[in-house]
Amino acid sequence: MAAGEFLGFLNLTWQAVVMLVIGGVLIWLGIAKKVEPVLLVPIGFGCVLANIPLGGASEAGGFLAVLREAGIHTEIFPLLIFIGVGAMIDFEPFLQRPYTIFLGAAAQFGIFGTFFLAYLLGDGWLHVLDFSLQDAASIGIIGSADGPTSIYVATTLQSKYTAAIVVAAYSYMAMVPIIQPPIIKAMCSKEERALKMTSVPGTISQTTKILFPIITVLVVGLLAPKATPLIGCLMFGNLLRECRVVERLALAAQNELANIVTILLGITVGGMMAGTEFLRPETILVFILGMVAFSLDTVAGVLLGKLMYVLSGKKVNPMIGACGISAFPMSSRVVQKLGLEANPHNHLLMHAAGANTAGQIASVVAGGVMLMLVPVFL
Repeated sequence: MAAGEFLGFLNLTWQAVVMLVIGGVLIWLGIAKKVEPVLLVPIGFGCVLANIPLGGASEAGGFLAVLREAGIHTEIFPLLIFIGVGAMIDFEPFLQRPYTIFLGAAAQFGIFGTFFLAYLLGDGWLHVLDFSLQDAASIGIIGSADGPTSIYVATTLQSKYTAAIVVAAYSYMAMVPIIQPPIIKAMCSKEERALKMTSVPGTISQTTKILFPIITVLVVGLLAPKATPLIGCLMFGNLLRECRVVERLALAAQNELANIVTILLGITVGGMMAGTEFLRPETILVFILGMVAFSLDTVAGVLLGKLMYVLSGKKVNPMIGACGISAFPMSSRVVQKLGLEANPHNHLLMHAAGANTAGQIASVVAGGVMLMLVPVFL
């Protein structure tokens, strides 16, 4: 048998071996532990394909490279995902509790706090890490707890850590049930966690539900023009859902479109995890800073929740502030579970969902603000 048939083995580098193992771990986490399997399985498989020596899948002309150019560099994949997400989200809990928009806004603090921290460690001051202004902004956006927004901002700003940022964003979204409870319990007493919130009477009219996505696009688009593609796709998907005259399109957006793009997005992101580019000290710091961003989001949201608790005369459970992040519905379920642990009759799910869906909008706005501000300082 010719030696050339073993060239793949002969060209294995330690970086490729490590990334093959990482790809295998991602697949294992998705299948065995059910950690965000919809994304980690294709990302892990794409990582394996990208690190097979001489495979050519992620090199110029390879199918992963073609997908990267067509879907990631053009930002088409995250925008199409947002159409599907919009078609899945019911904004009624938020519309019944409009005050939760402030919780959504507060929970974006982690984005900007982490951005400044990353920039100070990089080109901003200490110069100990290779973080440019664009890289720092892209790392900060992990705190949006929103995969499509993270992809959109990182690719628009052309960060060299896009793959690590995307993997970190989706990994921490899946780890919300692990990250948030210790922080919430440390900040909220059992009495606060046990507080029951009264149900909001009445329902939102169909006219309001139809007007909401249209008005939101106009308001956000005029305030933060760079967020228009993101908020536009999110609200277009929601309009398909709420208008009730294009049910076939709404179902297609929720199912076929979202599923197909998720497959392509996952395997493409995995294909960007080549060992020579991925295994750097900065990549490890990206994951650490991502954890910082998620933690700061939760802390800021709970702090505003505690302020509302005081100002409302103990009518607002401060835990719902933690749901101001965009990780929907994972964060809502965390708060519901903690509420029931403190008080078996304490059902906070709809209140938490209001803050959670508000966070979806706030994260998009924060991404748009970041895209507006970064070019100003370049």
